[in-house]
Amino acid sequence: MTTSQWWRGAVIYQIYPRSFLDTDGDGVGDLQGIIEKLDYVASLGVDAIWVSPFFKSPMADFGYDIADYREVDPLFGTLDDFDRLLAKAHGLGIKVMIDQVLSHTSVEHEWFRQSRESQHNDKSDWYVWADAKPDGTPPNNWLSIFGGVAWQWEPRRGQYFLHNFLASQPDLNFHNPAVRAATLDNVKFWLDRGVDGLRLDAINFCFHDAQLRDNPPKPSELRTGRGFSADNPYAFQYHLHNNTQPENLGFLEELRALLDRYPGATTLGEISSEDSLATMAEYVGDGRLHMGYSFELLTDDCSAAYIRGTVENLESKMPHGWPCWAISNHDVRRAVTRWGGTSPTGALAKQLVALVCSLRGSVCLYQGEELGLSEADVPYESLQDPYGIAFWPNFKGRDGCRTPMPWSGDAHAGFTANPPWLPIPEAHRSSSVSVQDADPDSVLNAVRTFLRWRRTKPALVRGDIRFIDAPEPVLAFVRSSEGQSLLVAFNLSATPVEWTLPSGTTAHLLEDHDLASARIDGDRVHLPARGVLFARLG
Repeated sequence: MTTSQWWRGAVIYQIYPRSFLDTDGDGVGDLQGIIEKLDYVASLGVDAIWVSPFFKSPMADFGYDIADYREVDPLFGTLDDFDRLLAKAHGLGIKVMIDQVLSHTSVEHEWFRQSRESQHNDKSDWYVWADAKPDGTPPNNWLSIFGGVAWQWEPRRGQYFLHNFLASQPDLNFHNPAVRAATLDNVKFWLDRGVDGLRLDAINFCFHDAQLRDNPPKPSELRTGRGFSADNPYAFQYHLHNNTQPENLGFLEELRALLDRYPGATTLGEISSEDSLATMAEYVGDGRLHMGYSFELLTDDCSAAYIRGTVENLESKMPHGWPCWAISNHDVRRAVTRWGGTSPTGALAKQLVALVCSLRGSVCLYQGEELGLSEADVPYESLQDPYGIAFWPNFKGRDGCRTPMPWSGDAHAGFTANPPWLPIPEAHRSSSVSVQDADPDSVLNAVRTFLRWRRTKPALVRGDIRFIDAPEPVLAFVRSSEGQSLLVAFNLSATPVEWTLPSGTTAHLLEDHDLASARIDGDRVHLPARGVLFARLG
């Protein structure tokens, strides 16, 4: 990869700081913990880290409610700690991407403190304010992702403010050019500090419909997916007016113009809209975002037909843009549980890493994915996530994927010397880094071997993708680049399967990737349970 386009085909390791390593004994991870474990991260063979928010925040949404974009929250450390993290990562050849939460702030941000005081001050129109209807109800029917109406009454102004997330996360008014300029100036602060990229949280939520039109209702049979449960009233609407507005494209172009002043700096946009793949195609490409990802592979549907359909749909819409794929992150149940049930196997964990790393695009791997960690069952009395508390017991929130990294098998899994902010399951301690380090057949060591092997295959890093017809549960495609064509196939079931290659296809098995091996006999492919095939064509 060229220096300026290092992100094409990169494997980006997501670090959730609260849960990575606690070095000061308060039960919450910190920047020093990341620094101490960067050698471990480098051992995985990843290209970059994405560090979830560590900025000053009251932590109502665990850092995604920012009170100061330029300060590190004391919970995590100091700016000097971040500079040391950046220097060590760069010394190890690891790029550093940070979260930027641009669409909203915390109610404790100084901008909002000023804005709420009156309808006539320097920041009065920096947030989305609206008058009540004549009967005192909110200005329209918009809903919050976290439940209930998306409007909160502010008595000091005698108006409602918009919050697409928690009521303590007011939305900025991006129709105001001063807001856009201040936002870009905050981004520039971190680019000047040397970060290599930005993961842009909820980037399609920056603008709202200036006319405040009601969202139309959605039929009950369509209230599925997109990272929230069907019983969440948010799923009852088509969200046509509270996000993904056409004005956002102009802001993305302003943002890209800033990034272009920093050679090699990249952007990765998180996109969740009514048609996320179409929005990705619109947002990603020359003059806009470098990469985008959505929730399409963060669902419960793990069929070959669904995965193929999703990727082919995006390929048809965005043939020249660059996607990024993820099957786990800090907002959804861990992939091995979603796709493997209550007793996921190591073979499944290895397969899922190979699968997401074999699609065309870049990859986000979430901390613990390399260990095959399952979703933790966090009891109600231990819940921290306000989303889960509000929707318990039908939806248990996001705490189950956010439990601390298990570094060892001791009482607190080597994460902290004191009780951690979330409980650590016994199953995670038995799958810890120290346990898996010592096992040559572990998920961890298989992932390490595979990621290094992948780097030697240009077709997997930067190649095109073309799917091949195969019966369920086989997912098969060809990756091609620089004269190299690789046949890739996965048995997505827990039982062995056989598959006949397309007529005239000759394939020679590659076996040096340390995954569940397939066999090829003539035109017959034998895939073991959760089997993986990589073969050279021709």
